Amino acid sequence: MNTNKVVALATIAITPAVFAQDDLTQEVIENYANIAHAVYADALSSAQALQVATDKLITSPSEQTLQQARQAWLVSRQPYQQSEVFRFGNSIVDDWEGQLNAWPLDEGLIDYVASDYQYELGNGGATANIIANRQIQVGNEVLNVSDITPELLASLNELGGSEANVATGYHAIEFLLWGQDLNGTNAGAGERQYSDFVKGSGCTNGNCDRRADYLAASVSLLIDDLVWMEQQWAKDQTDNYRQALTTESQQVGLRKMLFGMGSLSLGELAGERMKVALEANSTEDEHDCFSDNTHNSHYYNALGVYNIYTGTYKALDGSKISGPSLNDLVAKQDAKTAKEIQQQFDLTLTQVGQLVESAEQKGQSFDQLIAADNPQGHDLVNKTILSLVAQTVAIEKAAQVIGVDSLNPDTADHEF
Repeated sequence: MNTNKVVALATIAITPAVFAQDDLTQEVIENYANIAHAVYADALSSAQALQVATDKLITSPSEQTLQQARQAWLVSRQPYQQSEVFRFGNSIVDDWEGQLNAWPLDEGLIDYVASDYQYELGNGGATANIIANRQIQVGNEVLNVSDITPELLASLNELGGSEANVATGYHAIEFLLWGQDLNGTNAGAGERQYSDFVKGSGCTNGNCDRRADYLAASVSLLIDDLVWMEQQWAKDQTDNYRQALTTESQQVGLRKMLFGMGSLSLGELAGERMKVALEANSTEDEHDCFSDNTHNSHYYNALGVYNIYTGTYKALDGSKISGPSLNDLVAKQDAKTAKEIQQQFDLTLTQVGQLVESAEQKGQSFDQLIAADNPQGHDLVNKTILSLVAQTVAIEKAAQVIGVDSLNPDTADHEF
């Protein structure tokens, strides 16, 4: 397949549909909610598996239990990254997700860092080191952090008004498991030692008991948050978000779906997660920067968008959800355009998959692709950005065909 091809959807003349309520549209929205519930259920179950693995690391620290905890974290990222397509259009998700997935973070807020650590200028919490201190001061505020609990960590997010002060979520856990990636744009991820969790004389870098407490508290909070969101999409619950979504105007429901897809494709994935890092040659702006898992993070974001357009989801246990889709709605109005839109989705998923291939088969992870002296890496990332932009054009075209006008996906103030 030629992954450099872009389907010229912008040149297709289309007569917009006049929006009308119908049974197929309702089934598409219901299937969207089914997929959301399945994705969040997988995110929850994989976070619970992560808790089992991190508990073993805490109680029996060894190279084996550290690697098992890291692997559990990597698995947990697969469904969560597919869930980000439910952001943007669904404010309940957007308002909630920062506690789970905010980045980039000034890791000096959490634990020890290298002596040449470069943090966000003006961030008073960037070197607070919660794990090493029972009391921290940010500006004029003195905080008691002696008892590390989920509630305490949640209260420290955006401490002092800085978005770089991220105390919770996947990336805080990632940092605790891998430590800083000090390799720059060279090969290699973080290399935290398991002995950073050994209590007593074998402890390295000090405060191993508090580091273990921080890891346990952050994973516990992650699970609590996912339990809540999974219930918001559950079919057997009343007065939850799913019920509100599936009983409101069908056009509003479709707009939420399409706006989330377009905004994740364009402003977030193409812009914030690729364009920013590429233009600055900045590994600090890499999404999963401690573990060098960014290629997978990007791929599963793109797969999440693909899932919603096609009405499908493959769960962690191998089972599949498949139902009425946006593609079905477009095909009902214009079969030729539906085929061309689907082709662009296929091309984009394949193109993002080349980032995975680069990391796993060619030994060049995302942080190496964005290095200033890697023109071939830049070309691959740029092609992926352009394919995501083309996919957003396809999403806007799909919206037009089914009668959702003026979609205007979020660009995050990027120009493409």
